[in-house]
Amino acid sequence: MPIKLMKSILHALALSGVLASSSALASDVQPATWKSVPTQSVTAGDVSFSYRELGQQNGGTPVVLLVHLAAVLDNWDPRVVDGLAAKHHVIAFDNRGVGASTGKPANTIEQMADDAISFIKAKGFTQVDLFGFSMGGMIAQEIVLKDSQLVRKMILAGTGPAGGEGISAVAGVANYDLIRATLTGQDPKQYLFFTRTPNGIEAGKAFLKRLQERTDQRDSEIAIWAYVSQLQALSAWGQKRPADLSVIKQPVLVANGEDDRMVPTRNSHELAKRLPNAQLIIYPDAGHGGIFQYHEDFVPKALAFLAN
Repeated sequence: MPIKLMKSILHALALSGVLASSSALASDVQPATWKSVPTQSVTAGDVSFSYRELGQQNGGTPVVLLVHLAAVLDNWDPRVVDGLAAKHHVIAFDNRGVGASTGKPANTIEQMADDAISFIKAKGFTQVDLFGFSMGGMIAQEIVLKDSQLVRKMILAGTGPAGGEGISAVAGVANYDLIRATLTGQDPKQYLFFTRTPNGIEAGKAFLKRLQERTDQRDSEIAIWAYVSQLQALSAWGQKRPADLSVIKQPVLVANGEDDRMVPTRNSHELAKRLPNAQLIIYPDAGHGGIFQYHEDFVPKALAFLAN
């Protein structure tokens, strides 16, 4: 065999071995999880929004997560986010002036909705599913009322409609539990999100432990002035004239615990009654964080809802 031909064959064999090895390594790479996915930023107008994104390989309609009062990226339950990202493209972001996002914090739900729309369009999305928890569920309602074509489906958890009973009192409930949590050396969410029954207390501890799973590149805590701005927004939302929710034709999944102290559970029943295409889930022995307490039940139901 000519020496030149032998060298060519050996070179080809070596190259194919490298490619096969690279392919095997690539197949071993696991998708990012909530505790490891990098934090990124995108600019929309005068704001640089901090966000995390995973599940892109799933394609389909992106699911945009809208956060609760005082929350930053690290306040999302990893079991819920990873559960959704197993089947869907999922994106969560910090509101304007919160966490690592820049700008002056919004003090109305309407401005938060405008900011969310700006973020969604800056990401290049033409249609999304919305998953709003608590304050995030109020933002989701405003988004769909402002730009109906942008939204395909919505999940509204632990939330209520504009003018809903007890919503204007959220500040009082939150600050009361903040004080008693400080006095007892606990996280306020143990009181705000969970019942004081044995099951609720244990669920709260497990949830708070999950929130600490991410150890690298954690988000900045909300600043006091941003928290005050959000309380102002919630107070105004609670006193706002009720919107005509019958115009929202998108499918909506409404979920809550049966004993929500922050946004009383009757608001979830009201949403389900006034939204023409709604399903309702109420979890027993659960409070505001019912979807986190029952994440093993909630995630499959959310996936089924988004898949249909």
